[in-house]
Amino acid sequence: MSATILTDDRPAPAPDRGAELRRRAKRRRAGKTLVLHLGIIALAVVMLYPGVWMLLSSFRPTNQIIGQTGLIPDETTLDNFRTAFNGIGGVSFWTFFSNSMILAVGSAIGVCVSCSVSAYAFARIDFPGRNLFFSLMIGTLLLPFHVVIIPQFIMFNEIGWTDSYLPLLIGKFLAAEAFFVFLMVQFMRNLPRELDESARIDGAGHIRIFTAIMLPLMRPVLATASIFAFIWSWNDFLAPLIYLRTPDKYPLPLMLRQYTDQTSVSDYGGQMAAAVLALAPVLLFFILFQRYIVEGVATQGLKG
Repeated sequence: MSATILTDDRPAPAPDRGAELRRRAKRRRAGKTLVLHLGIIALAVVMLYPGVWMLLSSFRPTNQIIGQTGLIPDETTLDNFRTAFNGIGGVSFWTFFSNSMILAVGSAIGVCVSCSVSAYAFARIDFPGRNLFFSLMIGTLLLPFHVVIIPQFIMFNEIGWTDSYLPLLIGKFLAAEAFFVFLMVQFMRNLPRELDESARIDGAGHIRIFTAIMLPLMRPVLATASIFAFIWSWNDFLAPLIYLRTPDKYPLPLMLRQYTDQTSVSDYGGQMAAAVLALAPVLLFFILFQRYIVEGVATQGLKG
């Protein structure tokens, strides 16, 4: 019996054109992602380099800080931090620290209290001239701070408030920070009006609506405002320089200025160490409260 050999004359299957296109698109996306990540890393290095240099320079001897551009110190010392903790000009570091904390915490509290009340009035209460007053408030954002420095100083000096914290805090408790008022107004306008109407049906007035309904929903924007107010006040140099004259009342930014003296020897090592210590509370404050910035309104108060 002879064996019969069967041959398959069918043509080979054509390559999957769609799969090839998908592989090419995937490779292009991977290349773009790699380039994007490398760009972000490079940008992060540029942005973080000054902070890293300051941190490492706080461990350098003072005579090695100026004139050396290297990142890694040749030798390290803790004398700079001892100098920083001892203070300067007869005032201890903790005095400067407590002064900055009073101003920063007071600013955060004042902004949250006063600006939230003003924002509620603009966003939820219909009163004559509301749009006009709101426009005038927004217009103050266009007014440079340097234009009002001299009139404000004359006014506070006439009433005897200079060399105190009142000129630095009074505006925070009177809703003079138009940026935060605008931020909270825009936030409230996105909240449903049905919440107010339901509360009024139950007999609630504006105070009850604001405290029981609006404030819990405003927690993300209040956290955002408090973070910015805290950081701006903590880093403020010009306003304390204008109104404060007694070293015992100086905040940390004015303390850092005293380490450099053009008429004598400047202690750059102590200045770097004090700058690192001054930066730590700001980073800690931001880390603790940053999660509230990204919280959505829908997950606040609308449950149950």
